[in-house]
Amino acid sequence: MQKAKTFCVFALVCLSSSDLIAGPPSAQWTPVSRANLCVTEGTIDELPGQRLSVSVPKMRAYVNAYTQPVAEVRFTYLGSTGNEAPLASGEMRRQFGLKLRAQDACNLVYAMWRIEPQSKLVVSVKSNPGEHTSAQCGNRGYQNIKPRRSVPVATLSSGDTHVLRAEMNGAEMQVFADNSLVWDGSVGPDALAFDGPVGIRSDNARLQIDLRTGQRIKDQTPGCRGEESE
Repeated sequence: MQKAKTFCVFALVCLSSSDLIAGPPSAQWTPVSRANLCVTEGTIDELPGQRLSVSVPKMRAYVNAYTQPVAEVRFTYLGSTGNEAPLASGEMRRQFGLKLRAQDACNLVYAMWRIEPQSKLVVSVKSNPGEHTSAQCGNRGYQNIKPRRSVPVATLSSGDTHVLRAEMNGAEMQVFADNSLVWDGSVGPDALAFDGPVGIRSDNARLQIDLRTGQRIKDQTPGCRGEESE
């Protein structure tokens, strides 16, 4: 009887740990070329093999297609852009991440891998009902979401290559780093009040990127908006 109890407790601990450590992709992936991106700030260059290159302090872009709210990016971090620019809040930060349900500059969901000054994975919702441009909302409406479960992400050094993946199922969201689950939780009802394509964002980070999205779910496209920051 004592052995059975010990095994039962051990099995439950193992299940809890492995549930947080690994997670297989749940989407059929489609590579994204530069031609399929709408760049709303900064520039993105294309390298051979549809690989993307970013070397500007601020980059904002989204996929010109409506897909499942999932995205995956394999990226090589190459250090600072050299001419760093502060965020709208005045804070200096180096980061790179994915955008989901990106209706516009004022309403979207972020999964950001912060690099400097502190390495961490942050999920946030930017919600500004009735506002659609940076001139209207600025940097208002951000809410960092507390996860149910999370583990630290790696501290990045120049030359490191990693894979970042974010998936939403309703308000439930999971973020994976190198196929390990690092963030799991609900982003709440505000994130379901708007909808839009997936995308990418960087601040002060030089990168090479392979971006993939889930399956297309609408025939129409969002179209490319004018230049705007988020």
